[in-house]
Amino acid sequence: MAQEIDDRLTLDDLEVHHDFIRRHIGPGKPQIKDMLCQLGYKTLDELIQTAVPPSIRIDDPLDIPPSISERKTLSALRAIADKNKVCTTMIGMGYYGTITPPVILRNVLENPGWYTAYTPYQPEVSQGRLEALLNYQQMVIDLTGMELANASLLDEGTAAAEAMAMAHRVSKSKSNAFFVDHDVHPQTLAVIQTRAWSLGFDIIEGDADTDLKGAEVFGALLQYPGSSGRIRDISEPIRAVQEKGGLAIVASDLMALVMLKPPGEYGADVVVGSAQRFGVPMGYGGPHAAFFATREAYKRSTPGRIIGVSIDAEGRKALRMALQTREQHIRREKATSNICTAQVLLAVIAGFYAVYHGPDGLYRIARRIHRKAQIVAEAMRRRGFEIVHSKFFDTIQVRIPGQAPRLLAKAKAAGINLRFVDSDTLGISLDEATKRQDLDRLLAVFSSNKDEPMSIAALDREVADNVIPHILRRTPDEYLTHPVFNLYHGETEMLRYIRWLCAKDIALDRSMIPLGSCTMKLNATTEMIPVTWRNFAHLHPFAPLDQAQGYQQMFEDLESWLCEITGYDAISLMPNAGSQGEYAGLLTIRRYHESRGDTQRDVCLIPSSAHGTNPASAIMAGMQVVVVKCDEAGNIDMADLKEKAEKHNEKLAAIMITYPSTHGVFEETVEEICALIHKHGGQVYVDGANLNAMVGICKPGKFGADVSHLNLHKTFCIPHGGGGPGMGPIGVRRHLAPFLSEHPMVDGLNPYVHEGEGQAGPVGPVSAAPWGSASILPIVWAYIRMMGPQGLRQATEVAILNANYIAHRLKDHYPILYTGRNGTVAHECIVDCRAFKETCGITVEDIAKRLVDFGFHAPTMSWPVPETMMIEPTESEAKRELDRFCDAMIRIRAEIREVEEGKADAENNVLVNAPHTHHLLMETPWPKPYTKESAFFPLPSSRDDKYWPPVARVDNVAGDRNLVCTCPPVEAYAEAAE
Repeated sequence: MAQEIDDRLTLDDLEVHHDFIRRHIGPGKPQIKDMLCQLGYKTLDELIQTAVPPSIRIDDPLDIPPSISERKTLSALRAIADKNKVCTTMIGMGYYGTITPPVILRNVLENPGWYTAYTPYQPEVSQGRLEALLNYQQMVIDLTGMELANASLLDEGTAAAEAMAMAHRVSKSKSNAFFVDHDVHPQTLAVIQTRAWSLGFDIIEGDADTDLKGAEVFGALLQYPGSSGRIRDISEPIRAVQEKGGLAIVASDLMALVMLKPPGEYGADVVVGSAQRFGVPMGYGGPHAAFFATREAYKRSTPGRIIGVSIDAEGRKALRMALQTREQHIRREKATSNICTAQVLLAVIAGFYAVYHGPDGLYRIARRIHRKAQIVAEAMRRRGFEIVHSKFFDTIQVRIPGQAPRLLAKAKAAGINLRFVDSDTLGISLDEATKRQDLDRLLAVFSSNKDEPMSIAALDREVADNVIPHILRRTPDEYLTHPVFNLYHGETEMLRYIRWLCAKDIALDRSMIPLGSCTMKLNATTEMIPVTWRNFAHLHPFAPLDQAQGYQQMFEDLESWLCEITGYDAISLMPNAGSQGEYAGLLTIRRYHESRGDTQRDVCLIPSSAHGTNPASAIMAGMQVVVVKCDEAGNIDMADLKEKAEKHNEKLAAIMITYPSTHGVFEETVEEICALIHKHGGQVYVDGANLNAMVGICKPGKFGADVSHLNLHKTFCIPHGGGGPGMGPIGVRRHLAPFLSEHPMVDGLNPYVHEGEGQAGPVGPVSAAPWGSASILPIVWAYIRMMGPQGLRQATEVAILNANYIAHRLKDHYPILYTGRNGTVAHECIVDCRAFKETCGITVEDIAKRLVDFGFHAPTMSWPVPETMMIEPTESEAKRELDRFCDAMIRIRAEIREVEEGKADAENNVLVNAPHTHHLLMETPWPKPYTKESAFFPLPSSRDDKYWPPVARVDNVAGDRNLVCTCPPVEAYAEAAE
């Protein structure tokens, strides 16, 4: 309704800076009032006072800047970005300039149909992403020469650490030592050392060619090509470690493997690395997709996700996540890894990069990169400088006795960043983005006034192509032979292929994704725009700090704001996933205890309802897990907690809790829990998964918590990206701050180190890049800046309102399993579906699959309680969409009742046959005992924008029994065309 005209309004009165708050929050004022009325409240504040324990509520507004408009936010971010200086990058070390094909940039990286999708746990609504990930796996398998690859990990450093942990699990060696070759990237070595410390492994560093034969180890890590650029035959080091019963792990580079003999042919057991240079910008460190390839024999020990081929209920090919799907939730403290995510969006981009260029296109790119390196090497020789390694792909080291600092500075002044190796040596890496004029400027750096000018064109004609020996080469006809890498080289075809896959999926651009604990909220366009700006996207993570002043300002702002929001005293932005944040937080606690001489404190108490990553992270951090019971109301059993805290008094290191609880309520005893743990010498870790119910209302750092990780891809609007990217920075109280992670490439990353007690130093890096996935932090900055203190609190209030409204609408149809104060829930609720299995054989999976026919992605199923659904609407969903979802759930309950009453066949009904595909629509005669209308158009709203699932219900057992994680053969394409 239009407001009454008032001639007294000023420009300030008409300022639109609060419009973003209204745009982010789904329900308008009339809808909020209507929902409150149905719940029996007059105001949002009254609801919050009812739902949240008064002792933990905060009354004062957050001390952060007031909200500003979208236009002003973009202007402010542009000013910040302008403080970054993008120079020609020749640092290498696993990060390279790349060119994202515009058709992929615009239609994938900048397309909400791809970046707002959720992890493909529901395969029927994820076939597009699953196919894109299968392409990625096939690409990695082909280029590495291995038998199996997963769907990506977080970065090269953590992939190497995961490979080390796997080697210890599966090797036949009795050793507790792991060998790392001296030519491994230094950041990878540092991440390996951190993981080894927490797991109790010994690290042996040395030259794999000479030192490995005499070392007793369970595994070894080689870099091929080496960090120095050196390429060599690695068969002897691989044989040496395998003869000792250990695993040979090779960190490699996919672009180099376009030209080089793959590690699989040398006999490697695991190959890891980064797919960043396949079209993914450096982004000051991430996010990037790491790859992990191994032997099929290790498929059940492989960390992360594997996309496999199965069949659906109609006998057609269908894809799904196989084997490791949610393994950490199933196995908990027995999990082999705490990784519950991937870098899906980035893996999809890298896979599409290979699809678009094809084997010949990739070979031309690789040859051009190598050619540039050859030209530079020859120019250096003619200038009288020594090239340290004569065999290389894209990286050379130049020996210039005593002159490295001077020439490094000269190059920097010319706008070129080189790698400083030592005072006598500089590293130079060439990449896809290196231009001829960049080579001219580089040669000028290494020339004096007395030197004769050199022509790049002349060098190109004169230099022989003889750097890589024939025995180490491969040709493009050996890889990427599958049709998918040879069909879409024209932009028209590529555009249609991307759209075709995207249309198969349900993302936030199509409908609400009501996943409990996962917070699928709006990823606003204004927040996303700066991510691909040049000055954010194209900085090398190890560029000099004076070239990254914009990023440094952003980090300072975010650390300050996040401290204020959470009540903590310090923030580490390094962890690049929630799982890494959990791990980093527990390591910080462990270091703290060590600093006080309490090395025996290694027991971590974890409630039985906790996220599965919690116990897995505790085990990774070298702790023992002791499970604490929950009572019938879903709360932590205080009697059991007191008993176990007392029993482990001398060894208690920490407790990990989630707040609000994983049962969707604000537990009244949270302060008592914190005090009890502190009394027994432990620290309190609060999982930040549910921070969306606390921002502006309560602060974990103020009600007793010592450390939390913050899921920036949940509460703070970084998109889920189909299962990644994400960020999991940690907030800590002051006494833990000295033990936050340091990084070998940045001096003084942790400014609190000098405040630490005892001899224990800070934790080593948990991610390869110093500030994790820095390029997606502008999203968080923009969200906080546009919402301001008022908007952030209102977002939390409406998230709680929306959840209570859904619980209210559904309570007469499904029992609400847990409630807190006065019958309220927090920002999510659990509906109980267990009785249906007993009354009529309908399972929670049947309900989930039936929701697909209504155009919805299912809520979280069977967690934390089997045969239940956890529903989280978030504040971004309007009342109309909440009602559409509730209408679907109520209609499904009516369908269940028909089965219960015998009106529908218990074995052949609309629920057990869901979802219904367009293939079924075309069958004549109609083969089901119910109508087509009830199958395909169960509500009038489903006629307006019908989602057609591309496959029927997927057979999980068949997929695991016959694991296939490569692209289907050519015959499958012919079958699909019939």
